Amino acid sequence: QSFTFTVVRSSKFRHVFGQAVKADQCYDDIRVSQMTWDSNFCSVNPKFVAMIVDASGGGAFLVLPLSKTGRIDMTYPTVCGHTGPILDIEFCPHNDNIIASGSEDCSVMIWEIPDSGLTTPLTDPVVKLEGHSKRVGILSWHPTAHNVLLSAGCDNMVILWNVARGEAVVRIDSVHTDLIYSASWNRDGSRILTSCKDKFMRVMDPRKGSVLYEKEKPHEGSRPVRAVFTSDGKILSTGFSRMSERQVALWDPKNFSQPLTLQELDTSSGVLLPFYDPDTSIVYLCGKGDSSIRYFEVTDEAPYVHYLSMYSSKESQKGMGYMPKRGLEVNKCEIARFYKLHERKCEPIVMTVPRKSDLFQEDLYPDTIGPEPSVEADDWFQGKDGKPVLVSLKDGFTTTTKTKEFKVVKSLLKTTTSSGVSQPDGGSSVRPPQSSHTHRQSVFTKNTMSDS
Repeated sequence: QSFTFTVVRSSKFRHVFGQAVKADQCYDDIRVSQMTWDSNFCSVNPKFVAMIVDASGGGAFLVLPLSKTGRIDMTYPTVCGHTGPILDIEFCPHNDNIIASGSEDCSVMIWEIPDSGLTTPLTDPVVKLEGHSKRVGILSWHPTAHNVLLSAGCDNMVILWNVARGEAVVRIDSVHTDLIYSASWNRDGSRILTSCKDKFMRVMDPRKGSVLYEKEKPHEGSRPVRAVFTSDGKILSTGFSRMSERQVALWDPKNFSQPLTLQELDTSSGVLLPFYDPDTSIVYLCGKGDSSIRYFEVTDEAPYVHYLSMYSSKESQKGMGYMPKRGLEVNKCEIARFYKLHERKCEPIVMTVPRKSDLFQEDLYPDTIGPEPSVEADDWFQGKDGKPVLVSLKDGFTTTTKTKEFKVVKSLLKTTTSSGVSQPDGGSSVRPPQSSHTHRQSVFTKNTMSDS
């Protein structure tokens, strides 16, 4: 008589569980935007939660101090300077008071939020970035360079901005031949990864705008593909099969011919938004319109992407914010916190590793990326990379950033006329300062970590 044993893979994350916070910890009576667009609609940091809301005659988003839970009055002031609906918002990783927004009005705006939140509507951005000719649907701040922002528009163009100068420094305008579905950075911001309706997934040199590796049809289906870098340069993608089944795959760009793994999940139609945590190697997949969050551990052993569990609820998500690691409660063994948008509220969902001890769990919290940039925008554009500046979460690290004055560069206000210079690789052009940007003479702030 023979016995078969299934060996269970050992992982400290096998029992991670998700839990919604109590009702009084939610943000209620918020009219979440009804726009059909596959971005997160929500951005959070240790000070604020921001959400795109319905606005008549223009675009608006709400920024609330994290502590302002409960019912939000309809008259609560919004950020409302765009003339068309807002499609994406993202807080600056180096300054908790700075947030970028991209809109159907073709512009990107940078906003400064006072520490206590808004008391009157905010209509004047610190900087307005104009360079796209169609709506701007994707924004992504550089992880380590100060004041570098990527935007992607429905003009099939990626622009890298020097935000403090208000300049479009790199325009990648002849690579993508159709709508860009996703654009993101690797850990030190030396590479960008895009997925596109033209069926290609591309790894690019961000400064040259040149394609280093590309994969045609990472997923056979025609619905949108999303892709993010995981550790050691690998790529995790989500997409659809020919039969419209949702898939997750892992790739090594140096050998794009075959995926390391490709797994079918279900037949729902919502695009799967991947949130990858490099500290735990867990990827959380949140389907827009789903009522669940699935999560997987990414390892070096086949099948590489290991299903852990699923957080399920009754109500579907209209969007999802993801808290940076420095904003989590480490004494509760919290390893992720999502801010789930419903039609009329925002509900935090906490992911926890069950542990008996309330001591600091070193193995769950390796040093993590902090709020200090490691290179200034000008230096980064000239070729200098910046490694992430890591912080320890032990001993009550003060999570929020404190502000230090930093003036918008004055030379902006002079008019310079010059034409774009094409790069030999044909991928992009690098342009000198342009005068097509409007500025409010204001303080941008560079953060220093506050001392605890």
